[in-house]
Amino acid sequence: MGEPCTYRGGHHRLDCLAQLEAAFDLVPFCPETAGGLPVPRDPAEISGGRVMSCAGEDVTDAFVRGAGSCLAYALDAGCTHALLKGKSPSCGCGSVYDGTFSGRLVAGDGITAALFKKAGIEVFPDTKARMLIEAASTARG
Repeated sequence: MGEPCTYRGGHHRLDCLAQLEAAFDLVPFCPETAGGLPVPRDPAEISGGRVMSCAGEDVTDAFVRGAGSCLAYALDAGCTHALLKGKSPSCGCGSVYDGTFSGRLVAGDGITAALFKKAGIEVFPDTKARMLIEAASTARG
């Protein structure tokens, strides 16, 4: 939502944030920092069912811990939908990087996205933000 929590220390503020805030009650979170990972940090990708940093460190436990924390937060807030950062090992929805740090994508979900789906929360990548806004305005009539 614009907080500096990316692995590089930057943010991914959406240009339609004000429209999202008008259409939804937003519950911002970062599962990676919730799991105890620092900002900045080494990039990580899913490989063989584990989340590995580019330095070869297994950071799976932090990703799982953060996903669980964010799921509890989302459920407490009554979330039914989640807009997540696409392609990431936490939040990727439908595609994630392949674990080789080559920039290649494969079909799959990040740790948090998969956990949210299992709990019945509908997930969308950030590239679908405008679609969510349009759906909300259509539903309101």
